[in-house]
Amino acid sequence: MRWLNEAEMAAWRSYIVATLRLRQRLHRELADRHDVSLTDYEVLVCLEFQPEQRMRMSELAVLMGSTKSRLSHQVGRLEEAGLVRRVRDPEDKRGVITELTPEGKALLETAAPTHVEGVREHLIDLLSPQEQATIAAAFERVLDHLTKVEG
Repeated sequence: MRWLNEAEMAAWRSYIVATLRLRQRLHRELADRHDVSLTDYEVLVCLEFQPEQRMRMSELAVLMGSTKSRLSHQVGRLEEAGLVRRVRDPEDKRGVITELTPEGKALLETAAPTHVEGVREHLIDLLSPQEQATIAAAFERVLDHLTKVEG
């Protein structure tokens, strides 16, 4: 077993605690101002950037890093709120497609400035352009590794 040394442990703990608190803060800002959770907002954003603002549930689960079951419950709540709708995939009757509704798009338009303001205030503006590039490169490498391991 190769244990973490002091510097590695400091990097790991800083990452874990900071990302947890950052996500909590961003969630609280969205929930307080727009009555939407951070994870629900992220689903809506994923759909917004897709062609025709729709995608298969299985692909959305991968993109969100979620299980199909957990995402199904989450999308069900979003559907009840009128923010998304689910339809059968016309090309594969077993598949389900989730689409962003006009109400979901309207919520994104009002909530996005709050989210971007929070991301800037609590992360981006605290970092130099070089630090931003370093973080982006490091986590792209982590994401590539995890995609290969899970794929």
